[in-house]
Amino acid sequence: MSDDPAKEREDSLTRLRSLIDSMGGSKVTLIGDTMLDRYHHGFANNLNSTSPVPVLKVTRSEESAGASAHIAIGLSSFGMDLSFHTCVGSDQEGKSVIKSLNSFAVDTANTIVVPDRRTLTKIRFFGSRESLLDREQILLQADRGPNEQLDQQISDSLAEQAHKSLQDSCALVISDYNKGAVSKDGALSLIEAANESGIPSIVDPKLTGLDKSLGATIVIFEKRGLTLLSRRMGSIDLDEAAESLIDQYSWDGILVLGGINGVYLYQKDSPSIHMPCMAPTAEQQIGMHDAAAASLAAALGSGLSLYDAALLASAACECVLSASTSEEYIDRETLGLWLDELSWQMRISDR
Repeated sequence: MSDDPAKEREDSLTRLRSLIDSMGGSKVTLIGDTMLDRYHHGFANNLNSTSPVPVLKVTRSEESAGASAHIAIGLSSFGMDLSFHTCVGSDQEGKSVIKSLNSFAVDTANTIVVPDRRTLTKIRFFGSRESLLDREQILLQADRGPNEQLDQQISDSLAEQAHKSLQDSCALVISDYNKGAVSKDGALSLIEAANESGIPSIVDPKLTGLDKSLGATIVIFEKRGLTLLSRRMGSIDLDEAAESLIDQYSWDGILVLGGINGVYLYQKDSPSIHMPCMAPTAEQQIGMHDAAAASLAAALGSGLSLYDAALLASAACECVLSASTSEEYIDRETLGLWLDELSWQMRISDR
């Protein structure tokens, strides 16, 4: 890091803007769980006559592919080649996920359709007061999905497919929602293979699945997750907890997402770095993890530093925070324009 943080940030933004203009063609291997996000919007003007709950008058509904599929769409929008390994159920929701991926030009050849299995679906209900409030808030989330464990042969097959694609990839992304697509043995073997080939690995793990991320280049947490781990470990502060985790799991770094509080980068043998949130508004937070993972893969896969990659991830998260629900996909143009805005803000502040 430079002795002048402002200069380092300005130089990094320049590098990232150049990356956005030029990246494309390099292949990323992505493996992980996939779900369908379904949204219902409307007005909640009254309470139910028999119970104190709002009655939602639905005015519109929409759905989009989520979790690892969300990362796939982001990487595709950057112009990256993608080898995507996931599974969905044989239900209508699984078909909707594949349709959504195809509409964004994501190759679904390596998507396994599991017979007689339900696709995990997160259903969110948003409401506002008609004629009084413009901004919606979430009223309820309902999750619907499989009750049985995913067959181990499926996860083994996904890992085997991903192994084959690593040979000519620039980055590996593992998106684990603990739904079975990513097994511990599969994840560790992929990370080991990536390390042997000098390929950066980005892992978005569940806190209960940290053992699947051993040896990764960088992992993604939310701030509340690192805070919880810090308490469990009896650490003095988050810096001490991050340092201990990096040493325990042999990571190069941790990216911590704080939403409106910005992004924090923890690296081995380096002081922590805070990148404050510059988003003008915060409308929602769905998709931040996926935007961060796609950005980290694009930057690290292009040979940039962890600092540069974290700054790109921070900018992507700001785009997501400012987006409307179900429109939180990051793309090359939107991210490029936001990087221009950040550079402009820095030049103005120097005057």
